[in-house]
Amino acid sequence: MFRRHPLLSLVTVGYLGLVGWITLGPQPLNSQDQRLLARILSYFGNHDATRWINYNLVEFSANVAMFVPLGVFFLLLLGRRRAWLAMLLGVVITVGIETAQLFIAGRVSDPRDVLANSAGTLIGVLAALVITAPAARRARRAQPRNP
Repeated sequence: MFRRHPLLSLVTVGYLGLVGWITLGPQPLNSQDQRLLARILSYFGNHDATRWINYNLVEFSANVAMFVPLGVFFLLLLGRRRAWLAMLLGVVITVGIETAQLFIAGRVSDPRDVLANSAGTLIGVLAALVITAPAARRARRAQPRNP
């Protein structure tokens, strides 16, 4: 797998490192970032049409979005037949992250993050399945038929 796709493997490992740094490293929001986010959310909260946009939604959506690329990368590395394994890897990684956060000062482990991250991985796997479907159909048509 890694020998067949060395660049994709390198990108995947790099992205996993980034996810690890974001989820297990120092808190990413400093007080200035928090003030900016609070102002933006306050703006949305002052309008009826966007009042539903709140911190919980933004955080949940960010967690989903962060794991979509992992689903894509894992499926491309493992292949369409192992889509289940690509999804399982995403779940295992997110459970590992949330478990590790229990022991890191300043971090909060949240079961909703497991749901959001797993949903992101699933979306990524499904997107990769859709993107690779035409090539998979061409490959099936090119295979010789057994009599």
